[in-house]
Amino acid sequence: MKLAFWDWMMMVVPLTGVIIIGAYARKYMRSVADFMTGGRLAGRYLVAVSDGMAAMGLITVVGQFEFVYKSGFAVSHWFSLSIPVWLFINLTGYIVYRFRETRAMTMAQFFEIRYSKRFRIFTGVLAYLSGIINYGIFPAVAARFFIYYCGLPVTVEIGGLALSTYALLMVLFLSLALLITLAGGHLTSMVTDCVQALFGYAIYLAIAIAILVLFSWTQMSEALLDRPPGESLLNPFDTGKLQDFNLAYVIISIIGSVYAYMAWQGNQGFNAAAANPHEAKMGRILGTWRAGALYVVLSLIAAAAYTYMHHPDFIAGAAAVTEELSHIGEPTIRTQVTVPVAISHFLPVGLMGAFAAVMLFLMISTDTTYLHSWGSILIQDVVLPLRNKPFEAKEHIFWLRISIIGVALFAFLFSLFFRQNDYIFMFFSITGAIYLGGAGSVIVGGLYWNRGTTAGAWSAMITGAVLGAGGLILQQVWPGMSDRLLTVWPDSTFLIDNRERFPINGQWMWFYAFVSAILVYIIVSLLTCRTPFNMDRMLHRGAYARRDDTVPVTPLTDTRRSWIDSYLGIDRDFSRGDKWLSYAVFGWTMGLFGIWLVATVLNLIPPLKWSDRAWADYFWIMGIIFPLVVGAITSVWFTWGGVRDLRRLFRQLAVAERNELDDGRVIDHRNADDL
Repeated sequence: MKLAFWDWMMMVVPLTGVIIIGAYARKYMRSVADFMTGGRLAGRYLVAVSDGMAAMGLITVVGQFEFVYKSGFAVSHWFSLSIPVWLFINLTGYIVYRFRETRAMTMAQFFEIRYSKRFRIFTGVLAYLSGIINYGIFPAVAARFFIYYCGLPVTVEIGGLALSTYALLMVLFLSLALLITLAGGHLTSMVTDCVQALFGYAIYLAIAIAILVLFSWTQMSEALLDRPPGESLLNPFDTGKLQDFNLAYVIISIIGSVYAYMAWQGNQGFNAAAANPHEAKMGRILGTWRAGALYVVLSLIAAAAYTYMHHPDFIAGAAAVTEELSHIGEPTIRTQVTVPVAISHFLPVGLMGAFAAVMLFLMISTDTTYLHSWGSILIQDVVLPLRNKPFEAKEHIFWLRISIIGVALFAFLFSLFFRQNDYIFMFFSITGAIYLGGAGSVIVGGLYWNRGTTAGAWSAMITGAVLGAGGLILQQVWPGMSDRLLTVWPDSTFLIDNRERFPINGQWMWFYAFVSAILVYIIVSLLTCRTPFNMDRMLHRGAYARRDDTVPVTPLTDTRRSWIDSYLGIDRDFSRGDKWLSYAVFGWTMGLFGIWLVATVLNLIPPLKWSDRAWADYFWIMGIIFPLVVGAITSVWFTWGGVRDLRRLFRQLAVAERNELDDGRVIDHRNADDL
């Protein structure tokens, strides 16, 4: 056992507070819309903070540790290629604004409005299966993290029986998530996610400061620079020999994330939770500021772990970590827990517990959100459209809760028996490809192209699903298949070199799936379109506008728009403060991109190329110090905004009128409550 008494208190006390707040929020859950979307009353800070917390998750942190430990800061440098793209997406409200205008609770509900009921059911099944398989390893990763980080025994004896700690932890963690989710659905999940995130802000900064005290940047850079040619962890122009996490991985990630923006339904409740489309858009803009400090801290932790394991100043500690890891037989799992085990050997008492508390909260926030999403999708997008008679509200919520329990049981069993043989991010790519391969096409086409057709949507989804599922199957059966193929071609160099692992990783499989789906959607839609779709009715614009989606702020008095306002998505719903916030985000982000661009271009000119030491200095300033300072400021800012929005949410829920027809049903391509 590695944790001291005060470490355990750092976990137990905040967790108790979160459960109490969740119980308080439960009393405001009075309708299906409350259970599904938190009543569609969330302010921008609440959306930005809680959605960011849910989207991160313990498993994403462990995956980020894997990524940075293998590729350092060098490969991460190339992710800045996406800065202008994501700036445009966040500022203009790409996808999120129009989806909120549809008033759909789930993406598949939007698909019925835009395409057909059968397509909604098909995509509901596809999203559900893809989602629960993707979620299936979450409890396993969480249990392993806490076992190895906290130094827990492999088994514990209860009543004379030796029980698996691994299984018991999964039961405990899933039970905590169910306690919150079943209480009030997305409402209690969103509220507790926000509270957990606000607690975490201070912890992130405290851990960063502790690491910078324990490890000098000189030690870190020396360890990161001690690499063979072509495998640099600091020089972005010396990474040609890195496998899996390399420049190709980055480029596919950028393209794919834009293509499939908002397609993944793990946090679908947040997509519909904002008080109106404008608040949804502003939540995304604020999200530009929100995540910076957390990602810097995660990279810093992984870099510190790498230093601890490779720098000569820490030989004794590294030996102890190596000894501990040597007892883990599975290479994939050993890689997965290397950073957590190393951290547990150098963080001081108090911060050990604080980091465990943050990871516990990240786990719970994602578990509650995913359990709610996948459980809800089965009922909303498969069962509900198949029923001739609508549910009564209480009956509807009852079956949503039963479905959520079913997802938890599946995740427990899947984690217990599934053999993970790839990196976490690679597993995400291939399991997500079953649904995401075609979803991006039908979402973008459905929201922005009035000539997209149901036939095109069917074709794209089937294409993406077949290619995505095929890749997942090949990942699992390849070792046995390669052995059989070698009996036919025993001298094949290709089969010998790739005997244990399928040669195309999950990232490339996803790329092939979504490129094929895009082409199929466009071609089939052009061939089958007869009448353009009524976009105004779907988006509640013009004659179809709804009063409850209007913006409750004083709009700009000057409605003239400059070219910069058009680019930034500034419209008549923006207050003066909103406008200046968009300007600030644009200026800050493009300033950082300009620095990145200058550094990159200089290194493309041979006489001006930087040394490895110069790259180390660059990442010290631009990758660590600068983001941490900004992170300290934004932590205070978002804490104020999050608390303000929570108070507003409870006041509005207390007096809000509920419409029982607002339950996810669609009648003749319109939401039931629109009729």
